[in-house]
Amino acid sequence: MSETATLLVADDDPGLRESLERTLTREGYRVLLASDGRAALERVQGGGIDLIVTDLKMPGLTGLELLRAAKAIAPSVDVILLTAFGTVEEAVKAMKDGAYDFLTKPFRREQLLKLIDKALERRDLIEQNRALRQQLEDLRSKGQAIGASPAFRRMMTLVEQVADSSATVLIQGESGAGKELVARTIHERSPRRGGPFVAVNCAALPETLLESELFGYEKGAFTGAVGRKEGRFELAHGGTLFLDEVADLSLVTQPKILRVLQQGEFERLGGIRTLAVDVRIVAATNQNLAQMVKDRRFREDLYYRLNVITVYVPPLREKVEDIRLLAQHFLRVYAAKNNRTLEGLTPEAIERLESYAWPGNVRELENVIERAVVLARERRITTEELPEEVSGSGRRAPRDAIMELVGTPLAEVEQRLLDEALRITGGNKTQAAKLLGIDVRTVARKLDRREGAEEDTDAPEND
Repeated sequence: MSETATLLVADDDPGLRESLERTLTREGYRVLLASDGRAALERVQGGGIDLIVTDLKMPGLTGLELLRAAKAIAPSVDVILLTAFGTVEEAVKAMKDGAYDFLTKPFRREQLLKLIDKALERRDLIEQNRALRQQLEDLRSKGQAIGASPAFRRMMTLVEQVADSSATVLIQGESGAGKELVARTIHERSPRRGGPFVAVNCAALPETLLESELFGYEKGAFTGAVGRKEGRFELAHGGTLFLDEVADLSLVTQPKILRVLQQGEFERLGGIRTLAVDVRIVAATNQNLAQMVKDRRFREDLYYRLNVITVYVPPLREKVEDIRLLAQHFLRVYAAKNNRTLEGLTPEAIERLESYAWPGNVRELENVIERAVVLARERRITTEELPEEVSGSGRRAPRDAIMELVGTPLAEVEQRLLDEALRITGGNKTQAAKLLGIDVRTVARKLDRREGAEEDTDAPEND
């Protein structure tokens, strides 16, 4: 910006104005002049000013008054004050009102140029950070579905098909697999993209609070209801309402959700007026709703209303080809967020990422990359920046481990896999079962058998 920046010089001394114009023009700046504060303010109101250099004492409108007015109009414009020795104290006070810095007359040409250069560099950095924050916010709010694996492409093909419809969608997948991202993608590619996308986590709120969040309430509906509040259904009118962890809805709340799905209407808590809404429901769960229906923990009619179209979000271990793409994406995001310059990951680091089971799925991968970005000491992320469970410290490479198992009895291989799955998941039998693709009861049964065998082995022999 410094090569094409527009500077406004305001001073009632024509000799100083002309001298500054010559100096700054030779440095490549575009220079505008003002003979007093009011003329300078008119220039600021016209826009396009990058930096103001103004005398502190001017007739009509002082430099301090110009500073305050300019900051009100264009907060990002920096101001450098020129002051006589006797008004230094006023200049220091002006810096509290937002002045970038001040120079005491007489000053050297090099002093002013250095100060202008620093002020413009600071402005550039602020603008870049603002743009970066906006980009990161866009990534967070809208998300980006990233992948190239066959499993990812199958999912996205279905997402494209269902997005244009008005059908209710049930998204199923493990925790951290990216279900909300898929829901946002459906919304962004639907005719409702111009409407709001409202998300609510059904598991994060107690039953009474969840109903007030979903349906809103009238003044006096309960203790603390000091005014009317619109619920999520109203806020999502014309758009999409995303019900995350829908399996955690209580049996009391479920019929109220069903009514909105069937009739498109509801009442606020404590209200008597029926409200109509136009909302598309996208729900998500990591639980088996069909089994919950059999166990009478979820209403069958609501299940079939939600399960018009099912989108399955594969866990990260089922789309290993996407790990490299996702890792590079998260690296760019967090390198920018932390003002780091990183070129990528070493081949060894990528190999470790691709050989890890990722029980926490994409969310875990994102956290691992953010950690690695913060800890990185070189231009590329190495295995040293990865957590021990991911880097495989003390473990053989996957191919070596497989070759070692050749000739080993199948029962022992199964036992080793079970032990490794339990190690990775911290002893969580449910997660270990998911990693191995078997039922949790099978895991429990195998562990019981092993414990029984160990007890038999430890038993004393009869004489």
